[in-house]
This record gives sequence, structure tokens and C-alpha cells, in this order.
Amino acid sequence: MSNTTSSMTLNIPLHVKYIQSLGENKDDLVYHMTSHLRMNAIYWGLNALCVMKQKDALDREEMIDFVMSCWDDEAGAFGAHPAHDAHILSTLSAIQVLTIQDAVDRVDVQRVVKFILSLHQPSGVFAGDPFGEIDTRFSYIAVQALALLGQLDKLNVDKTVSYILRCRNFDGGFGAVIGAESHSAQGTFLISSVLHRLIIHCI
Repeated sequence: MSNTTSSMTLNIPLHVKYIQSLGENKDDLVYHMTSHLRMNAIYWGLNALCVMKQKDALDREEMIDFVMSCWDDEAGAFGAHPAHDAHILSTLSAIQVLTIQDAVDRVDVQRVVKFILSLHQPSGVFAGDPFGEIDTRFSYIAVQALALLGQLDKLNVDKTVSYILRCRNFDGGFGAVIGAESHSAQGTFLISSVLHRLIIHCI
């Protein structure tokens, strides 16, 4: 019985130690090969620590400094790593990290809003960056980022929602783009989250 109980208990110190170790070996090839995921990883690591009530396990100032070092001044948004091009996904992660760390005042809100809205396509979907890849998950990201910055009123809600609804398939699920097969990520999380936020905003 004791073994069963032990296996069902989350080993918080061990999880914290693992998260802390992820950025320690900067000479590791894997560290550099995953640089395009760095900003997202920092957000997910910080989020996990917050869930475990261990937010201070990572140095706040060091984290904020890293996030700000990923600012792409030409684009007016954040890349995943210093010297990487800005992307809507890394921009959301940066905003989330700064929000959790009570440092959102470091964000140039107007420039970030301009960047996000520049990715809104005539069809209503969002691209991830100026290179043009589209996906309904980028619509979720745009809504989430604008909401966190208190700028959701800048979004063309009708156009955004219209595209999402056109991605609904005969089986009731949603695809990443119009005509794409249904995927649980779009249907149960991204799309529902977008519609939920926009509906609440419009009430």
C-alpha cells in the first residue's frame, strides 16, 4: 500500500531539479539544436514551476533578461532565441513569461500589436510570421497575446471567427486550415479557446 501511495505522489523537488537543469549545459549540441524552441521551453518550464508553487526556482531577472534579448527590433516582436526572426509563437511565450513575472511593462505593446495584426490574412486566419505559414493555432496565439496585452479590441473579431468556423468539418472537428482533416488540438483546445475568448469579449 505504501508503494502505491508513493508512486502516486508527485516528486516536486525532482521535477524542479529537472527543469533547472535544462539550461545548464550550454556546450551541449542538443542545447543549440533546440534553440528554435527556447522561448517556448522557458514559458512551459516556468508554467510548470508555478503549478508546483515553485515559481522562484529559476532566477527572475535572468529570465527577463533572456526574454528581452530575443527582441527583434526590426519586426517589433520576439524571436525564439537571440538573433532569431520574430514569430507569433515565440512572441506569445515571451508575453506569457513577462506577464507571470510581472514585467509586462517591458513590452513595447504598440509595436507588438502592430506585428500581430500585420499577420492577419484577408481570409481571417493568422500567419505565424511574414513568410506566410497559416494555421488556426496562430489564430489562438494572436487572440491570447492580444488579450494578455489588453488589446483584444484591436482585433477584427468577425473576420477571425468566420475563418475558424469555415475550418469545421463534417465530423464536427476542426482542421488547421480550411479543408484540412480534423485534429483534436484544433477542436478541443485551440478553436474552443479562441471562440471562448472572443465570445466573452463581445458580451
